[in-house]
Amino acid sequence: NARMSEKKLTSSRRHHLKSLILQIAQNWLEQEKKDDTAAKEAYMAEHCPPPELGGDQNTLMEYCKKLHAIIDKIDEDRYDIEAKVQKADKEIEDLRIKVVDLRGVKKPALKKVRMSADTMLKALLGSKHTVNMDLRANLKQVKKEVKEEPTEAAGDWRKNIEDKADRKKMFEAA
Repeated sequence: NARMSEKKLTSSRRHHLKSLILQIAQNWLEQEKKDDTAAKEAYMAEHCPPPELGGDQNTLMEYCKKLHAIIDKIDEDRYDIEAKVQKADKEIEDLRIKVVDLRGVKKPALKKVRMSADTMLKALLGSKHTVNMDLRANLKQVKKEVKEEPTEAAGDWRKNIEDKADRKKMFEAA
């Protein structure tokens, strides 16, 4: 068996298998066509019974009016469905464009370069750069001031509770 799996398919064997696959696919397509035709006939028999053409002119005119009403309804449904399909197609196209945009943006791999802040600024600004980057020397000394918080704020809302209750009653009465 090991030798059989190592051996390549001969061209005649490959051709034979390909023709078998094509024959099976053709049979499936023919069966699908037959099934579709049968389904259409069953639908038409259920939803579109043969017309009753007997009777006088008035009966025929009523029948025509009914047919026109049915056609109008179907046209409206078709229009609504077409609008939905167009909207869905537009959304699909927008999403495709987004996907292409997202795929298209490739960031190049950056090389790691060790550089001090001074050399970086010199590279960016050229000869204009004269500032020394010893940042700590330029910092100002700041004294922290402790602010006293009013202690009365916590009890503040409790004083106003009666006042707010009166307001609420006033709104409920109105």
